[in-house]
Amino acid sequence: MKSNLLSHINNPTDLRKLDVAQLPQLAKELREFIIDVVSVREGHLGASLGVIELTIALHYVFNTPEDLLVWDVGHQAYGHKILTERRTQFDTNRQLGGISGFPKRSESEYDTFGVGHSSTSISAALGMAIASQLKGENKHHVAVIGDASIASGMAFEGLNHAGVTDANLLVILNDNAIGIDPSVGALKNYLTAVKEGKNPKQNNMIKSLNFDYSGPIDGHDINLLINELQRLQKVKGPKFLHIITTKGKGLQLAEEDQVKYHAPGKFDAITGEIHVKSEEHLPMKFQDVFGLTLVELAKNNPKIIGITPAMPSGSSMKFMMEAFPDRAFDVGIAEQHAVTLSAGMATQGMVVFCNIYSTFLQRAYDQVIHDVALQNLPVIFCLDRAGLVGEDGATHHGVFDLAYLRCIPNMLIYAPKDEFALQNILYTASLGLNHPIAIRYPRGRGNLVDFRMQLADFRFQKIEIGKAELLKDGTTIAVLSTGFIGNNVTLALSELHNPETIAHYDFGFVKPLDEKTLHLIFQKYKKVITIEDGVIKGGFGSAIVEFAMENNYHLPIQTLGIPDAFIEHGTVNELQQMCKIDVKSLVNLFSI
Repeated sequence: MKSNLLSHINNPTDLRKLDVAQLPQLAKELREFIIDVVSVREGHLGASLGVIELTIALHYVFNTPEDLLVWDVGHQAYGHKILTERRTQFDTNRQLGGISGFPKRSESEYDTFGVGHSSTSISAALGMAIASQLKGENKHHVAVIGDASIASGMAFEGLNHAGVTDANLLVILNDNAIGIDPSVGALKNYLTAVKEGKNPKQNNMIKSLNFDYSGPIDGHDINLLINELQRLQKVKGPKFLHIITTKGKGLQLAEEDQVKYHAPGKFDAITGEIHVKSEEHLPMKFQDVFGLTLVELAKNNPKIIGITPAMPSGSSMKFMMEAFPDRAFDVGIAEQHAVTLSAGMATQGMVVFCNIYSTFLQRAYDQVIHDVALQNLPVIFCLDRAGLVGEDGATHHGVFDLAYLRCIPNMLIYAPKDEFALQNILYTASLGLNHPIAIRYPRGRGNLVDFRMQLADFRFQKIEIGKAELLKDGTTIAVLSTGFIGNNVTLALSELHNPETIAHYDFGFVKPLDEKTLHLIFQKYKKVITIEDGVIKGGFGSAIVEFAMENNYHLPIQTLGIPDAFIEHGTVNELQQMCKIDVKSLVNLFSI
């Protein structure tokens, strides 16, 4: 792509030297630049393409970074990054040692707030606005939030507070009717009515919260955007601009299939055609094992319910929603609601599978403790994307769940080592448990290529709660693993010249622990090594150390896992190497 304008823009100061008439051409070049890089490097595509005009207009009108701009979630911030001194680095996006896929304070002064989880922008920008006011600074503060994110409770909390202040805050609603999946709920219907002119102005809910409301306007008309932003600069107090955009704008296939092109992988930059890899000879994704198994279980149990907060595609709850639409619910970006909704259903005897990414369950921690565990309700939490997730980095790694769930009374915790174990624990949980359970499994595919054929048979086996399994006997050292990371241990042991000295145990249950087996282990072996794809502090290894102390065992125990640091972005294998839990590192350790 030949770039005439973009190649000369390194920062917003350069941008503001352009004439307004040149900005549509810049928007075209910026779109093409993003498409060219993401088609090869991968990443989040559709969201950034949808806000190109808005991004240019914001940096053109406002004096960034002096004026403070907060992007919600950050999927849409690629254009922002390119215009703010990172154009030449953009091809390192989401790669080890490269720039982050999300705004990050330590990366640039233009990234005023680190994001990655949704619905934080209004609260953060309001906090900045109040602080500026207290310091006597005359700054503008802008929060850009999508129609899916603004439906979250935290966004409403921010709006509720902002409306009783005189803070210099501008909230921009980027309304494209989709998050990762299509937006859902009554608020989405309200916004649709506003867009279609069916909602009387006097019934405007944003105005009722004391915001100066304007819109909806075309978010792809850059002249209109600039004029409106310049007008709003002069308006005092909290302001709200409603813009209408198209996710994937400028790439036809991305506009037509907005779900698939949210993060499409590699694709043809000209046609938009995704480079599809044949899945015929690949293991199944864990999320699909979950989704398809749940459908099969639901056929024979009318009490089974599926709930997910805005991730029907990412979690494969979509299969349940298609098969049993009256028993599967996408509740939008509302993890707290999802957990307590599940609890309410459980009180009425329903068998509730609440599917949430591990990193997002953190957003509903109080509800897990207070509304589920305290009442000992048998909600089945299915935690997708547990462990290191790769290129999305620190905001998305599901590495804290073992530690933050293990300390909760009544909670069972299970990590399947393979696809069959996941299938069978789902079956076991569906039969009815006396406690809530968290089932954690990784992003991506398993190891069993033949599982696709086996899945059709659904030969379920009930799992004994709290039982560990000896995978390989040994004489001197016992390696205790939990979950899918145990496959790294198996591979490492297969490469040793003297594997007979090392035993390998799979502790699927982190809680309750198989204490009978642990007593045998501590009486038989000279050393214990634990491995997990979660944080070491407070996790599975800590549980084993606690057991040893409580029972007065004095064997050396080595705990492997995620160190006491936030792990940045890179491939899963690269990050495992950093944490020394990859196969090669384990081979070296076991060979000592």
